[in-house]
Amino acid sequence: MKEENAEFSRTLSLLRQEKGASQRTAAADLGISQALLSHYENGIREPGLAFVVKACDYYGVSADFLLGRTLSRDGTTISPEELYDISDEKSNSVKGGVLALLSKKLLVNSVGVLFGLLGKTGSREAIQAAAGYLSTAVYTVYRRLYDANPSSNPDFFSVPPRHFQAGLAEADMKCCEAELADALAAHVKAKGPMPEMTNDALARDYPVLYQSILQVVHNTGERVTAISGGRKRQERK
Repeated sequence: MKEENAEFSRTLSLLRQEKGASQRTAAADLGISQALLSHYENGIREPGLAFVVKACDYYGVSADFLLGRTLSRDGTTISPEELYDISDEKSNSVKGGVLALLSKKLLVNSVGVLFGLLGKTGSREAIQAAAGYLSTAVYTVYRRLYDANPSSNPDFFSVPPRHFQAGLAEADMKCCEAELADALAAHVKAKGPMPEMTNDALARDYPVLYQSILQVVHNTGERVTAISGGRKRQERK
């Protein structure tokens, strides 16, 4: 199955689940048989343009969104042309709608680019520091999710709740960030080769992934700029 076909099939299936419609109901509403819709959702057959238009109207999304070419349902925001999933996912293991799936893909693809670039430096210290930083970020989000459930066992984690709440995980990330900076500085001082990171180089070396990291850079930049803008407004008062 081609990647673009797999993306369409996954999104089509997730939109139906998000709408709360059974395959039989959605198929009837779309004017096709349940068997044909099942083929579309499983990537066995490719639909024609008429069906794509009907599906867009039915689910209230743009064709670009249905085809996985944008993160915006109306297709108006800056977004990657195509989001390829490098996790070799064979089924829709991410539940909760299209946003969860596409957000996961953005981060998975971006991490793939990051470790590809780090691998080109050949610095084991830099790779280990980056892995530690990202692992702690994942740990933090997972723990917040786990702790939000009142029935969760508080003894599941080895780090005591009071230490976690005090910010030890964030301190670990800061240490990893410092180790990463030191490792890269040592690599440059030793005149080790650094990977080229222009848009053209990223497009050449990571043709199906680089749009994801550009999207992450754009989204994060907007959030950070908003924080900075708020701080400046407070200073003027």
